[in-house]
Amino acid sequence: MNGTVVSNTGPLIALALINRVDVLQSLFAQVIVPEAVHQEILQGGAFRAGLASYRQAHWIKVQSVQSPLDPLLQTVLHIGEASVIQLAREVHAEFVLIDEKKARKIARIIFGLRVIGSARVLIEAKNRGIIESVGNMLELIRGNGYWIHDDIIDLAKRMAGER
Repeated sequence: MNGTVVSNTGPLIALALINRVDVLQSLFAQVIVPEAVHQEILQGGAFRAGLASYRQAHWIKVQSVQSPLDPLLQTVLHIGEASVIQLAREVHAEFVLIDEKKARKIARIIFGLRVIGSARVLIEAKNRGIIESVGNMLELIRGNGYWIHDDIIDLAKRMAGER
C-alpha cells in the first residue's frame, strides 16, 4: 500500500483505541480525513478517552469536500461515509478506508474505489514488520468496545499467517 487514503471514522477510532493511528502514516504517503469525519471523531462519544493518538496525528490532513455530495450518497449513507467517498473521488485517492459493509459495497461497486478496512491495514502493517500480531491488535480493538465480527478476525488472522 502506498499513495493517498481517505479514511472514515470507524477505522480511525479502531486504531486510536489501541494507540496505533501511526500505522497509517507508515503505510500511506498521505492520509486525508473529510471535515465531517473529523468532527465525528472529535465528538468521540463512548470512545472519547481513546482518541488521544488521533488528536496528536498532525500529519493527518483534514479536508472539506469541494463539490456537493452525490444525491445517492446522501440518501443511503451517513454524512461521514458519503464524504469519504466524495472526497476520495475528488482527490483521486488510491484507497478509501471504511469498515461499514454497506458503504464499502457502494464505494467499490458503484464508484469503483479501492476499499480497505481496519483489518487489512493491520495485515499490511504486520507484513511490513510494524506490528507483531494482527489477531492481538483486533482483539484489543474489540476489547475496547469497537465491534468486529468473529469471521473478520478469523480471516485476518489467516491472511496474516496466524493460527
